[in-house]
Amino acid sequence: MTLGNHSLEQEVLGLFDRQAELLLLRMRKGGSLGDASAVSALAHALKGSASGIGAAEVACAAELTERAANGTAAECSAAIDRLAEAVEKARALISELLRQG
Repeated sequence: MTLGNHSLEQEVLGLFDRQAELLLLRMRKGGSLGDASAVSALAHALKGSASGIGAAEVACAAELTERAANGTAAECSAAIDRLAEAVEKARALISELLRQG
């Protein structure tokens, strides 16, 4: 995606890091309000971003959250929790990569 441009790579990873945090906060709010369409749309957006940077675990968890959004509130909440765990792992790796940069 960045064609070896290290500066661009750092910028893209930093953007993903901030976006993932924001989208998760919005998903939790949407989930608590019972807004399945918002959770689904936000999970879909995160899935695309994660795929774009090669964060396969996050993309997979986001897809599962997207599907779970139309289930019960408990299923949706559990899916968001699993997605949050995957995002935290990715953010820790991104933080390490950015420190090395």
